[in-house]
Amino acid sequence: MVNRDHALSLRKQCELLQLSRSRLYYQPVGESAENLRFMEIIDKQFLETPWYGARQMARHMKRNNHQCGHHRVRRLMRLMRLVPIYQEPNTSKSIRSTRSC
Repeated sequence: MVNRDHALSLRKQCELLQLSRSRLYYQPVGESAENLRFMEIIDKQFLETPWYGARQMARHMKRNNHQCGHHRVRRLMRLMRLVPIYQEPNTSKSIRSTRSC
């Protein structure tokens, strides 16, 4: 929508379109080769153990001699939209009603 050959300056065009000028110059950067390799490993392991969250997955990576912390694993899992399966706590039942007398 922004035209560099237009009579209006780029600054004015961006202002009228309510865009930041930095958006014109931003070139997205892809993931590194190392991160792509980690993503492949995470994907294969997640198919076997879909209950692994970021921390368990990071421990799995360290056991297999991959230098990858849980923050990096969490970011990559979020990027791949991997959500672990886990049982949520049932907080509506009281402890007394679950005990048998």
